[in-house]
Amino acid sequence: MVSPMRNAGGAPIITLLTDFGSADAYVAAMKGVILGICPDARIVDITHEVPKFDVRWGAFLLSQAAPHFPPGTIHVAVVDPGVGTARRPIIVEAERCLYVGPDNGVLMLAAVQEGIKHVYVVENRRYMLPRVSRTFHGRDIFAPAAAHLALGVKPSEFGREIRDYVTPNFASPRVEGNAIVGEVIHVDGFGNIITNISEEHLNQLGIRDGDSLEVWIGGRRHRIKLCSAYGEAPVGATLAVLGNSNLLEVSINQGNAARTLGATVGMEVRVAPSSG
Repeated sequence: MVSPMRNAGGAPIITLLTDFGSADAYVAAMKGVILGICPDARIVDITHEVPKFDVRWGAFLLSQAAPHFPPGTIHVAVVDPGVGTARRPIIVEAERCLYVGPDNGVLMLAAVQEGIKHVYVVENRRYMLPRVSRTFHGRDIFAPAAAHLALGVKPSEFGREIRDYVTPNFASPRVEGNAIVGEVIHVDGFGNIITNISEEHLNQLGIRDGDSLEVWIGGRRHRIKLCSAYGEAPVGATLAVLGNSNLLEVSINQGNAARTLGATVGMEVRVAPSSG
């Protein structure tokens, strides 16, 4: 199993990502539970400003932050509009790190990119608070699970292994013939259209820097070049680039691609080598 990472002082690292905001005591309550079980834990806030109930946005932000933490880090993500329903609390044991949260896809973009080894349901009451509320599983299930993992409890001790976990479309682009089909997963402050299509996906079709691409966004076709930097295209020109997250972006040099091309989060993106 992945061993919890300890820094020079011996502290395991636990990150928190939620849509709770900072005005209420929810985040502090989770930290209090963690420290009550594992006083040596080093807790790092990724963000608590995910738009309310926006699982896709939370998944994207987690996928941006997680690769930069040391192996063995325990990532807790709570964007959970289905709290109190039949949706399952899970632990994902990936190649480098452990992920704790609801089985609604919020963990999966990061975990799939890293490589999933095992997924377990958190169902052993020994590793929950004595009283589990219907509305605050972040405090009552996910925080104690992370703390016990930090103490060295194996993921398999929390419950049964499952294979029917939720993997949403935004976590798994697919190859169809000579094209890769994904979606817009984020639009940044510059209007860059960030897709869930990675360099590895492009490599499957033999696409490299400098190649011409046919890109359909929301059903509209665009012929653009895959560049290594925004400045390779003339000002105002549309281009494709692999951004700092190793995901394909469609951009306009010194312009707003999302506004110009009418792209919104969740819109389908299809990419193929140009035939001409």
